[in-house]
Amino acid sequence: MEIGTRDASPDGAEKAARFAAEAGFSGLQLTETQHDPFIGCALAAREAKRAGRDIRVSTAIAVAFARNPMTVAMAANDVHLAAEGRFALGLGSQVQAHIEKRFSMPWSAPVPRMREFIAALRAIWHAWETGERLQVRGEHYQHTLMSPVFDPGPNPHGNPPIWLAGVGAAMTRLAGEAADGFVAHAFTTREYLAEVSVPALAKGRTRSALTEPVKLIALPFVIVASDAAARAKQEAAVRQQIAFYASTPAYRPVMELHGWDEIADRLHDASRRGEWREMAALVDDDMLDAFAVAGTPAEVHEGLRARFAGLADTVCVNAPDAADPADVAALAVTP
Repeated sequence: MEIGTRDASPDGAEKAARFAAEAGFSGLQLTETQHDPFIGCALAAREAKRAGRDIRVSTAIAVAFARNPMTVAMAANDVHLAAEGRFALGLGSQVQAHIEKRFSMPWSAPVPRMREFIAALRAIWHAWETGERLQVRGEHYQHTLMSPVFDPGPNPHGNPPIWLAGVGAAMTRLAGEAADGFVAHAFTTREYLAEVSVPALAKGRTRSALTEPVKLIALPFVIVASDAAARAKQEAAVRQQIAFYASTPAYRPVMELHGWDEIADRLHDASRRGEWREMAALVDDDMLDAFAVAGTPAEVHEGLRARFAGLADTVCVNAPDAADPADVAALAVTP
């Protein structure tokens, strides 16, 4: 069981690492929202070691298209060194509006661009490992200069695994084809994983040169509380998150699978009007149950086991800020 944190600030990452290590979680995943996740991962890895445990740290996810393959290759290589080989590079495309309007970077068809991005990453690492000439000449990325002064050389821990996040079938097929792992978005249900994601991964792997099975990493919403009042407070926060994602056209396939097209339309319209607080009321109990696992620590642990058995290789819990740390910590050790 791994744990995720939305606070990738230096202080937040170190605090989360201490918590994860002391509670007994096997890994810590950092989201890119308000802070750089690479810096957070490096600090978290060192802090966990000081706390007496070697845990895996990962970006879940870093926004690939806000960067270029060379900057990501360098950052990931350094974090892998800091983590002594216990780092996983989680990448995602984000959506067009964020790439163009927040990051001021170019946007094009995301699947071909991501395929090229990952291939360039692997080519850069290969050049550092072997000393061979760097020759990346693609439609979106060109990397053809690597003087010795800029070459860090081989990483003694090898290269970090690449995890690719996605929701749609096309990006998921690419994860099966080009990545070592697939990060299932928190806005994913068991039905969507079983009927869409897993078949797409399998199809992508048939076209892959990679020989190891692709790993599936699940990031479900959890509501963990031992009393009704605490549970209600967390439910309100999770309904708000579900409403936000359900309003986004990129995540509509999940809603359509469950027949929630009309709710998706209403949420999207409400988001365009800026009615963010009112949107949570449209998330009924059936939707909440489909996306989140709720209950006491023991009930959540068993619920996660039942939901992802036979589907996920790793489960990373993301509890609301209102959750009692003791309840969250119990998820790491609950039988």
